[in-house]
Amino acid sequence: MTIGVIGAGKWGEALMEALSVKNKTIITSRTKKELDNFTSLDEVLKCEYILVAISAQATAKWLAENFKHTNQKIIVASKGIDLKSHKFLDEIYSQFIPKENLAFISGPSFAKEVKEKLPTALVISSESKDTSSFWADLFPDYIKTYISDDVKGAEVGGSYKNVIAIAAGVCDGLHLGNNARAALITRGLAEITRFGEFFGAKVETFLGLSGAGDLFLTASSVLSRNYRVGFGLAQGKNLDEVLKEIGETAEGVATTRAIVQIAKEKKLYTPIADEVEHLLDGKNPQQSLKDLLIRKKEEEF
Repeated sequence: MTIGVIGAGKWGEALMEALSVKNKTIITSRTKKELDNFTSLDEVLKCEYILVAISAQATAKWLAENFKHTNQKIIVASKGIDLKSHKFLDEIYSQFIPKENLAFISGPSFAKEVKEKLPTALVISSESKDTSSFWADLFPDYIKTYISDDVKGAEVGGSYKNVIAIAAGVCDGLHLGNNARAALITRGLAEITRFGEFFGAKVETFLGLSGAGDLFLTASSVLSRNYRVGFGLAQGKNLDEVLKEIGETAEGVATTRAIVQIAKEKKLYTPIADEVEHLLDGKNPQQSLKDLLIRKKEEEF
């Protein structure tokens, strides 16, 4: 069995190497990479089993222009919400692929540590238990896999945590301390859960690897691109400068704007996401944090 990987960025390459422990793998991307098993897109699309790790914002266009379903089983390793359509990735993929052939990867997992074969835990989510179980069995021993049928919860958790990570980066960039970051991340988890519940996600998903696990990791480490976005903004740099320095896609930027627009349409309460959007638009980070902290007294739950 050969597994094809589409997207040869750090995450796609790390997952390709992990899957190659038990399987033959080939990989492709928009630009040629010096990898032994690099091949053409046409060759990868012939595979029965495909992992896709391309930018969330590029997904809809890429599928429309390149993909034809021939009964392949697809696992998606991207996280984000489409800014143009406000659709979650599962909604976009299901326009091209039957839901029973789709699975999604979530959980706390930096590409660097996966490449180093350090212990990692992932959740494979699918509406089909057979599909999630199939993919879960393909990973090596250093990656512990769990399965779930809560695709929407995994999608919301994996997308929204990048927004909170930007805010956490600002918090640390302003040297506000561990107490402030812990409070911010905790309230961020409450905000994510509230948002996810609206779309039918299970509350327990946000207490697990797809929710709290992914959030705690992404919002507390310089290995996170989104955290580095916030940290750079706190140093007085504008968004373009920060993104140029990072040199990679920070999905939280577009996802923040998508979430804020969705929240306005649905009348959802998203105070942290709202402030992050203001920060991205150039609001003074000190003022932004003050505005979050001086909100009126309210019940915690």
